[in-house]
Amino acid sequence: MTAPDLSFVRDRFTALAREQDGRPCVFADAPGGTQVPDTVIEAMASYLRNSNANVHGAFVTSRETDDVIAEAHRAAADVLGCDPSEVVIGQNATTLLLHVSRSIARGLGREDEIVVTRLDHDANVAPWLLVAEDAGARVRWVDVRDEDVTLNLDSLDAAISERTKVVAFTLASNAVGTITPAAEIVRRAHGAGAIAVADAVHLAQHRALDVHDLGVDVAVCSAYKFFGPHVGALFGRRELLEELTPYKTRAASEEIPYRWETGTLNHEGLAGMTAAVDYLAGLGRSSGDRRARVVEGMEAVCEQEAALARRFLEGLASLPDVRLWGIGDGVEDRTPTFAVRLGDRHPLETAKALAERGVFVWDGHYYAIAVMERLGLLDSGGAVRIGFCHYNTLDEVDRVLDELAALA
Repeated sequence: MTAPDLSFVRDRFTALAREQDGRPCVFADAPGGTQVPDTVIEAMASYLRNSNANVHGAFVTSRETDDVIAEAHRAAADVLGCDPSEVVIGQNATTLLLHVSRSIARGLGREDEIVVTRLDHDANVAPWLLVAEDAGARVRWVDVRDEDVTLNLDSLDAAISERTKVVAFTLASNAVGTITPAAEIVRRAHGAGAIAVADAVHLAQHRALDVHDLGVDVAVCSAYKFFGPHVGALFGRRELLEELTPYKTRAASEEIPYRWETGTLNHEGLAGMTAAVDYLAGLGRSSGDRRARVVEGMEAVCEQEAALARRFLEGLASLPDVRLWGIGDGVEDRTPTFAVRLGDRHPLETAKALAERGVFVWDGHYYAIAVMERLGLLDSGGAVRIGFCHYNTLDEVDRVLDELAALA
């Protein structure tokens, strides 16, 4: 498959021109956070230069800040596929999940149960473990399948009961790249009368999101995973945001979504998040509204990344000393994020060796503690995570494969 020509995209990311020892660096670290286009950097700088103020004042820079916040809600809604009034802005996805889970805990008792999965980032596990401890509720775990590290739906069925109040799951694993059957998970959660809480952080970089189509009640994402700054956004179903009681200051608004936004927001970060969404919309070539262009742009992203993933999996098959955990026979149900180990090497040793060669990858558990423990990797260093996104090239994939082969 021929990848689309995205050379014009690379020119927008100054960081991608970085060299080490006279060779271009390969940023294969996207699952931990992407590089940002220059337009995002300029949007943040422009806000700080021209409009830096707190909110709801009578003067022009304060009014401009109010506009920045409102536009950021609209931008996040265009990524998530919801109404701006259903978007809560916060520090990051982890903080937002801790926030909303605490409010959900108000209605939990000792007879209630919470379902979490072994595929998830700890951001969508630890808050529920804490909630269960506080409320005296029981936690039930959904397992993964050994052969491809996909979610075991039989285990999901066994975990859900008439006592289930929350089903927390990921749309895609940040550790092994598995994309989950989200709509089916939500259907089963709602069949038990439970709230469905989705971690969309990893998938937002790779696919267009549509929270209403999926039917989730809560979903979180972070702009730094889709080419923006360190800002988080939470979708909450309108009725749920109105029904739950948030922990907030007395001076905070009672209107949604603002009653959920504690303290002063990261205004320059919100300007950057809007610019990141505009960047994604710019990848779409239609003349529709921004939401339509974001969806179209993510289709181009998906096409490019499918070519990268195929190339990597094909090359990996010729490296017998490299072991892959996750889906290895197709790219439709995975992102271009790969958990590997090189022979008997400790993952940190491999990551350091690649870094010396100008290839940037992650090692460890990447906060996906449960899946690393389930795979028997946690106590021995986790795995090496190699992750591509749409600004990577086939040549870079080949470079990573060549460096792995040289180390084998």
